Amino acid sequence: MAGPSWLEALRGARKTALVSDGKRKIHYLFADGKEMAEEYDMKTNQLCLRKWREKNTLGASGNWQIEVGEPNLFVPATLDRDLIKESSSNPVFMRKDTKSSFQWRIRNLPYPKDVYSVSVEKDQRCCVVRTTNKKYYKRFSIPDLDRFQLPLDSTALSFTHANNTLIITYHKPKEILAAEEELQKELKKIKAANDGDGECKTQ
Repeated sequence: MAGPSWLEALRGARKTALVSDGKRKIHYLFADGKEMAEEYDMKTNQLCLRKWREKNTLGASGNWQIEVGEPNLFVPATLDRDLIKESSSNPVFMRKDTKSSFQWRIRNLPYPKDVYSVSVEKDQRCCVVRTTNKKYYKRFSIPDLDRFQLPLDSTALSFTHANNTLIITYHKPKEILAAEEELQKELKKIKAANDGDGECKTQ
């Protein structure tokens, strides 16, 4: 699903909308059985969450994988929870976009800004975070660019550091901004299941 075909896939997906807690929630079911769920802020139309899941080899739904939004840090209550729970001081990597940029935050990184370097590896189609003190290393891709088959541009990438958090920003290319605008027009056509009547509306 690349470029215009990704937009076509979104248009062709079976979509259900729901409004709650000031969020517009859209569920997509694609022809290949994959599911995507998104949440948008009702006031700003800003994407707050995007997650995916697909069926496993036995046909059961797998776990949701978060692409944009807070990682699910919930650990079920078990007797072993103190043994298996991640340390609260471990770095936490998450994506939280703005209207004009893709943005990632890595919490619990206490080192000064000059320790970090963030670069683009065009051949590998990923961004890489390194530290000169060898304490942290992270590679991550930008699925949105992959879906539109757009090249990574090192000049679009920047980062800052504050409050033990590394904030990485990648300015969205014009193709992505145009596609997001198109998608918002499509989503506005879907009547939410709980918006005015009790009947579940899908498209």
